[in-house]
Amino acid sequence: MNILYIGAGFVGACSAAVAADSGHSTLVFDIDQKKIQMLASGDRDTIESCLFEKGLGDLLVRNKERIAFTTDYSNVVNFLASVDAIFMCLPTPEIGETGESNMEYYNSAAEQLATALAKRDGGAQQKYIVIVNKSTVPIDTVDHTQEILDKAGVRNVGVVSNPEFLVEGKAIQGSLKPDRIVVGAWQEKDFDVMRNVYRRFYDSPDVEYIEVNPKEAAAGKLLANFYLFNKLAICFDVIGRTAEAFDAISFENLRRILINDDRIGKWGFYDSLYAGGSCFIKDARSLSHQLQTAGQEAVLVNETYIANKRQLETFLGRAQKDAGFDWAGKRVALLGLAFKRDTNDTRNSPSIDIMHFLEGKNVSHVSLYDPAASDMFKSMFAETEKRTYASHEFDAVKDADVIIIATDWPQFRGLADVIVSELQTRPLIMDGRRMLHHRYADLRNAGFDVIAVGSPFIRGHA
Repeated sequence: MNILYIGAGFVGACSAAVAADSGHSTLVFDIDQKKIQMLASGDRDTIESCLFEKGLGDLLVRNKERIAFTTDYSNVVNFLASVDAIFMCLPTPEIGETGESNMEYYNSAAEQLATALAKRDGGAQQKYIVIVNKSTVPIDTVDHTQEILDKAGVRNVGVVSNPEFLVEGKAIQGSLKPDRIVVGAWQEKDFDVMRNVYRRFYDSPDVEYIEVNPKEAAAGKLLANFYLFNKLAICFDVIGRTAEAFDAISFENLRRILINDDRIGKWGFYDSLYAGGSCFIKDARSLSHQLQTAGQEAVLVNETYIANKRQLETFLGRAQKDAGFDWAGKRVALLGLAFKRDTNDTRNSPSIDIMHFLEGKNVSHVSLYDPAASDMFKSMFAETEKRTYASHEFDAVKDADVIIIATDWPQFRGLADVIVSELQTRPLIMDGRRMLHHRYADLRNAGFDVIAVGSPFIRGHA
């Protein structure tokens, strides 16, 4: 099949790569010329410096004969003559903290596309095409998209909802071996097109292929992300807080007790300073906004969002509350700038709010380090005399008065040896991911104070 992707972000690039790997001829359009050049480079390292997603570079290089990238819309127009499906992979960020989705990028792309679609075949529009909403969008977007198409005089098209359920850092793995494919459509012929798009998965006995209507598909994505977000918030705000409140309780032992109940399951039982990323926060607030607009209560949805914010505020506040730490004039090592491991995505990273907090506390210097996300973070926090980027986590911590671990990169688990054996001072350790939990006793015995999510304050032995 011939498939067009509008938008080359995490969703568009990964989905297009898997489509090409499935044998489809694929064109990806985006207005970001630098991104398109890097994705089209044919070089794995260049690709992954743009979108750090394991396996993406290899997949694009391997399937380069079946995938093209462009910023020239005339290439899109020419492709429309033979296209079977058009995937809309546009950002739909939240407007402020209102919960309302900013549909500016989506609407602009849809209107431009509709104008081009109406002119195909000299206006005859003979070939049937499906427009597929891949982005996370409001539940009624299918109606809105159809209105844009109708207004432009577009015929012979269907509108489909096909939300992605990818996990950043595992997006390619999850795309090649999905647990489910969800397709929402009103017409059988739209389902027929999508079955051909996803033939390798539709025929697979290991993939749950779910066909529903487009509003159910869009709602299912929002509800799935809220449910996962809520599980994290419960772990942070109830289970983790219990472990922090009582001596002689290990968070890891509580976790073992809970996850070995099949009704509870394993996912989401890790304590953290914050749940960030592009989906959970935005989608929970979008769900809240849509429920309240429809006249329903959204108390639990709102409390989940608040609990997540409270988690980071509580963690940072423990420095003064538990350790009597005065931030003013101190040197800070901030380890981890991506919102989680295995990605260079900094959207809703806890380190963004931590940086604003540190600036308000008038610290003297911040040394920042991340193995993948430093360049992304520099676009928000440029290097200055008081804010520098280290080339290694060891360099970041060597002169620090406080060390904050904000991302769960596996290599941070080895920091304890360096901290204990090589540091001449005794900085406060703030472990926001429990990366050093296996060494808390060693750190305490070496004289380090430790504040960790899921543990009471650990005072170092003098």
